[in-house]
Amino acid sequence: MTDDDIRLHLLRELIASGAAPSVGDTAAALGVSASDAAAAYDRLGANRVIVFRPGTRDVLMAAPLSAVPTPHVARMADGRSHYGNCVWDALGVIAMLGRDGDVDTVCTDCDAPLTLAVRGGALAPTDAVVHFAVPAARWWENIVFT
Repeated sequence: MTDDDIRLHLLRELIASGAAPSVGDTAAALGVSASDAAAAYDRLGANRVIVFRPGTRDVLMAAPLSAVPTPHVARMADGRSHYGNCVWDALGVIAMLGRDGDVDTVCTDCDAPLTLAVRGGALAPTDAVVHFAVPAARWWENIVFT
């Protein structure tokens, strides 16, 4: 069992249920010991593949998916929806799943609702502008804020 197997399990569970599995649930589902699953979670966290709730091994983010509700919702054409950590990640959810969909979000400047459409793997034309308030080199100083 590799860390990639653990990561894929996390992503599949987030896609299927919207909830991230616990270390124990992952261990049971994949037939590994809880200590091996915990060690894999720790390595994935240390390598910035997943993000935990502070002081726990509860997964908060498994990019591009969020394990908690956010203002960035990727809505698939089949009616399913998934939370992204940011608008960029919500677009990444649609790309990861290889489907058509919309990202419903809000403008962080004026709080107006904003919908971005992805059809056939391409972002539909929009007047929206992306602004990164934090330089990429500093994102991991506080990835939840970023």
